Order: sequence, then structure tokens, then C-alpha cells
Amino acid sequence: MKIAIVTGASSGIGREFVYAIDRYNVQHGLFLDSIWVVARRADRLEELSKDCRTSIRPFSLDLSNPTCVESLGATLASETPQVHFLVNAAGFGIFGSFKDNDAKAQLGIIDLNDRSLTAMCSMVIPYMHNGSSLINIGSNSSWQPVPYMAVYAASKAYVLSLSRALEVELKPQGIHVMCVCPGWIKTEFFDHAVHDDTVKYYDRFYTARQVVDKAMKDLLRKKPVSILGFPVRMQVRLVKHLPVGMVMKTWCRQQKKV
Repeated sequence: MKIAIVTGASSGIGREFVYAIDRYNVQHGLFLDSIWVVARRADRLEELSKDCRTSIRPFSLDLSNPTCVESLGATLASETPQVHFLVNAAGFGIFGSFKDNDAKAQLGIIDLNDRSLTAMCSMVIPYMHNGSSLINIGSNSSWQPVPYMAVYAASKAYVLSLSRALEVELKPQGIHVMCVCPGWIKTEFFDHAVHDDTVKYYDRFYTARQVVDKAMKDLLRKKPVSILGFPVRMQVRLVKHLPVGMVMKTWCRQQKKV
């Protein structure tokens, strides 16, 4: 049995990856038996069956709960499928001052964005094979510290660092690892992240579909990192060469914090 697994599949980038993998399966004759879609909202997962030609298998799980991750692992161990794609798209963030944000919620960011992603990688890699792809969703904030998005940016820096290291480790096995680092995307992410006007400057929005279309093209080129948009790529290049203090000061000036 050959499958794909997509977490965070109920909305945004995760949902678009389900559609993209379904199209890829049909167009390239990959012969995936099913796409395992993972998220908390069962109804949103079941809706995917209406729009996909590949069989959809929903798992209504909260991956920030280790018990839920273990239950998915038990299913893998029982059925021993070949995993051709693993897309770790589950995640969330909170904008605002670190001292004013709820501590439990900020620890939840780490639990979902980092701990569960690491657990998914560790759990699924043994079922991957030569030609498989592992895709982790990072962020444009992966490249630098971001005041007023401090924990979220730090969590995504971890995702980028882990992905790059795994790309080197898994390459001899023919498993390709790619980190997708998008700029601003107008998805449900903002419904959870934005609680006030602390972060108010957004230079340009892309759609989740645009991000995923670019990611699938970059996947075929075996790129280790996928970045949509010339302005975003130029920003990343600048950040790599400018002093960290200058980068943070520029960001704060954009948000009218200095």
C-alpha cells in the first residue's frame, strides 16, 4: 500500500497540499492508494473526499497531544504502508508582545510546530523509501528573530534547521526533504494569530494555492527550500548578510514600534 500523509489538512496550506498531491497522483501515475489527512476537524477532512480522485482517509487528531501522535503511529505499525509523501503543515502562531501573551498558548506553539513535527518525522521516516519526499512548512520568519512574533518565529527557525539537517542525512536513502518558507499568506492562520494591532504592516499577501504550486515545482527540482515570490527571496538574501540587530530594528520600524 502506497500513501501520502498530510497534517494540518483541514485548511490553508495543508488542504492545498492534499489537492496538489491528488493532482500529482493522477497526472504522474503515482498509484497512491490513499492520502491520509490529519487535523482536528473531522467534518473538514471528510469534505476533501468530494474534491479528490484519490481515496481520502481522515484522522481527526490533535497532534499537539502526544497520545494522538502515538495512535497514528500504531496505525502505521499495523498496516506498514509505503509513505511516498509526508507533509507536515500543522501549526499556528500568536502575534503580540511575549510578556502579554498567554504562556500556555505560547508553549502550545512549540508543542505543535516543533514537538509534533519532530515526532511525525521520526515516526514516518521508517516507512519512506527511495523517491519519497518529506515536506515541512517553515516560514519567512524562519530566517531571523522576529519581535512580537517571538515564539512563532523561533519555532519556524527550528523547522528550517531540522529540515536542512534531515535533507543531508536522508539523501543517501533517496528521501528528499524540503522546507517551504512562505511570506504572508491570507489563511485561517490569521484568525488565530492576530488579536490586536501589534503587527500591522504586511507588505504583500500570497494565496496558499500559489505557495503550494511553487512548492510542488521546487520538489521536482529537488530543492531543499521553497520560497515563493521574488521580493521574499530578496528579503531572505538580505537577512543572511545584514546584522541581526539591523534586521529586527527594520521590522520594528515597519510595525511602528521604534
